Order: sequence, then structure tokens, then C-alpha cells
Amino acid sequence: MMESPGRVDVASLEATAREIRRDIVRMTYLAGSGHPGGSLSVTDLLTALLFHEMKIDPARPDWPDRDRLVLSKGHAAPALYSALAHRGFLPKEELLTLRRLGSRLQGHADRGKLPVVEASTGCLGQGIGMAVGMALDARLAGRTNLVYAILGDGECQAGPTWEALMAGGHFRLSRLVVLLDRNGLETDGPTETIMGIEPIADKFRAFRYRTVEIDGHNFPQILSALAEARRSTDGPTAIVARTVKGKGVSFMEGKSAWHGKPPSKAEAERALADLGAPEELPAR
Repeated sequence: MMESPGRVDVASLEATAREIRRDIVRMTYLAGSGHPGGSLSVTDLLTALLFHEMKIDPARPDWPDRDRLVLSKGHAAPALYSALAHRGFLPKEELLTLRRLGSRLQGHADRGKLPVVEASTGCLGQGIGMAVGMALDARLAGRTNLVYAILGDGECQAGPTWEALMAGGHFRLSRLVVLLDRNGLETDGPTETIMGIEPIADKFRAFRYRTVEIDGHNFPQILSALAEARRSTDGPTAIVARTVKGKGVSFMEGKSAWHGKPPSKAEAERALADLGAPEELPAR
């Protein structure tokens, strides 16, 4: 049973999440490519992690005892880049260079270009393996940092995902926290039509993960689950977060078509109005 988190300014987290969603719209519009749907669905999870839960320091991005974050669903990089910028890890003006030639902000998170990114991801099923390795390294080195891995639900159709999860359970990696962005949609449609993954929570439990299910857009529930995970001492934690693809933008919500399609100028302006910040955007 989840306990309530300590006192936290939920309104501030919600405001930050709205700013990140606005950035996602602007970035993917100006780039003329990208993945707005899954970036919008994972925004609240990233906000809770980077602005409340994680032990990190923008002044010391390579601090050895920092918590690690692996965005295994690397195509949601616009959300990660915006969150990192608002947290002080990179200039906000750099966000508008997404996917441009020579930019550090590649279409998928790239540690080679941007060292504050903990792992280069995008090949689905690979990021969780790196996160398991980081958690095992922390144990062997005697560090107490946590490692957070954010998975997409389409990614849970990939065999390497379950090989890595099996290792995390086998080695009882209590510093490993897996968050599943369960928006139910992938590029070609509903996950359960293409290759069903349910009962996903039971599968995590079978792999020896302490598993909780939450509303992935409800900050008290997110923070409570994260607090539980930090207290865990007997094995890894899995947080199944039920989310909405395209969250916050009325015409994108629940539509698989917005998995990898950037908005037009008119659509981007409509989306920004939905997010409470109407503005006229420049032509691409």
C-alpha cells in the first residue's frame, strides 16, 4: 500500500510539466520531425523525478553519488531535453535546435553529444540493460545512488527488455527503479492489438519486482510510488504508470498517429493554446 509523500508543492510541479509540454510542441514543430505523443505522456514522470525525487546537482553533473536516469524509450528525448534545461543542466535556448545539423540534441538521447544524458538510447530494449548494469555497478562500488529506467510499453514487446529485467530481479537490485510509461499505444496502433503485454504488472511481479500501479499524471501518486521505491531494500521496484499518449493536447490525446508526427504550424499553435500559452510561431 502506498503512503502519502511528504509535503510537496504539487502546483509547482504541474506548472513545470506544462512548460515542458509547451517546449515539446515548439521543438517538434520547428524540427519538422520527432515524437510528440510519447514525449507528452512521459512528461509528468520526468518532472517528478528531476524536480523532486532524484539526487542530482546541475553544478556537478558528473557527481559520482548522483542518481542516474536512463530514458530507455529514447524517442521521447524532447521531454528529457526540456526537463534537463528547466532543471539547469543545459541552456533553454538550445532546445530549439532539436534535430538540427550539428545540434547536441539528437532525435534520440545521445550521451556522446550531451554528456549529462546518462545513456544513449533509442534502440528499444537496450536502455533497461544499461540501467541494470549501472545498478549492479553501484552495488559493487558501495554507492547508495538509485538508477531509474523509463520504459515504453511497446518496448516491453522486445526480448532484450525481459532478459535485462530478469537480471535485475535475480540480483535483487534494490537500487533499480523501473517506470513504465503505459500509454497503450505505439507507432502502428494499440499495443494490445499488435502484441499484447498484459497482465504487465503481474509479469513484473513474476520477475521479482515490487510492483505498484498508478495514474502517471497524478503527482501525489507518482511521488508516493517513488518514495516507496527509495525505501526498498529487498529488490527492484516497478512502477506501472497508466498514461495518455499526447497528454495535454486535446487533438493528440489517445491517438497513435501522433507517435512520430510533428505538428504543423496551425496544429502547434492550437496545441500551445490548449496548454495555456497561445502564441504565434515562426514559419519553419
